[in-house]
Amino acid sequence: MTRVLLVEDHSAFRQALAFMIDREPDMEVVGQAGTTEEARPYLVDVDVAVLDLDLGTGSGVDVIPDLRRASPESVVLILTASHETTQIARAVEAGAAAVLHKSAPLTEIIDAVRRLSRGEAVMSPQDVVGLLRLANQRRAEQVEAHAIASRLTPREIDVLRALARGASDKDIAQELHVSPETVRTHMVNILGKLNASSRLQALVLAIQYGLVEIGRDGILPPRE
Repeated sequence: MTRVLLVEDHSAFRQALAFMIDREPDMEVVGQAGTTEEARPYLVDVDVAVLDLDLGTGSGVDVIPDLRRASPESVVLILTASHETTQIARAVEAGAAAVLHKSAPLTEIIDAVRRLSRGEAVMSPQDVVGLLRLANQRRAEQVEAHAIASRLTPREIDVLRALARGASDKDIAQELHVSPETVRTHMVNILGKLNASSRLQALVLAIQYGLVEIGRDGILPPRE
């Protein structure tokens, strides 16, 4: 029997999948959980773990290291509602053997579980290599972004965040209790450190580097 662990925070989906798996003559569900913490008691003697990528309070990927220690021979199938390639790449990099979209029929998910339990590949080697390369590329970009962003002083970051809210030099000066000339000096320094030719380009780079982020209603300061 293939012993299956389900970690999925949508109980209706999880229970439907568990019901279908338990109907298979060669499979059994040995544990169900809606969070990473709830999953920890069920990590021993698992053949295939079906993990939701986004659990709301965490990620199924967070379970993989403990699962590897408790059940070294286990394999992981990640389910995701996202089409974000970067997230999928990170899941594969963390040790997932395969990733399926949650819109896939339950029969397809069960077939993937069976194939993984037999040591068969669900994703092609080319797909896996491509995702790993993407994960490495994104990590390198994050390191570079952090290095560039670290050149800015806290006051310069304050100026960028105020600029992101659409504040003028006068508004920024009043907010930061400095003169407009000081604000302009900060902007000159920001442009130089970010190698930007305009305030708009500096703002775009600040978004890319995570100094500010875009909300539904426009550009917003990132959450503290």
